[in-house]
Amino acid sequence: MFAHGSGSGRLSPRNREVAERLEKRGIGTLLLDLLMATEVPADELNRQYRFNIDLLSGRLLAATDWLVHQSACEGRPLGYFGASTGGAVAMVAAALRPSLVAAIVLRGARSDLGDHVAAEIRCPTLVIVGGDDLSILELNQRTMQLLNNVHELVVVPGASHLFEEPGALARVADHAVAWFDRYLRMPEA
Repeated sequence: MFAHGSGSGRLSPRNREVAERLEKRGIGTLLLDLLMATEVPADELNRQYRFNIDLLSGRLLAATDWLVHQSACEGRPLGYFGASTGGAVAMVAAALRPSLVAAIVLRGARSDLGDHVAAEIRCPTLVIVGGDDLSILELNQRTMQLLNNVHELVVVPGASHLFEEPGALARVADHAVAWFDRYLRMPEA
């Protein structure tokens, strides 16, 4: 499940590219909008909703609870991919559903907005940050010190916050695929 960041949604080309790479590896994806259509104009005007981590994580949790009861997903491990403020949303939701969330990947995450639950996250956590995104790198390094689970920080050299540089997003996708491959794969019968 994808938790999108500030001012983004299910149509984000960056997250769609990562989702396509996951799907090619046989990992199902669900991209959803955490903001309702009626909230988007207000958020674009004054950022009223994008930093409301409690509201957005509640919506991700509602989608999670719905998803795990779908027959196609029953008994399958679940992972979150959180980008920007969506990273904090994924952190909070993972901390609140430790028995459901098997792994999370955070890309360019505002992890500081989820640091209050970092010690409660039980699932393996991969944090990917651009090497040129110095403010987010510093926030992510602080978050790493708070985690008590299996975790890893990957710095993509020369990449900015949006990973728009040639090949940068492909490297994010490669790391995400490898992480989810490792922690979401069902044991073979």
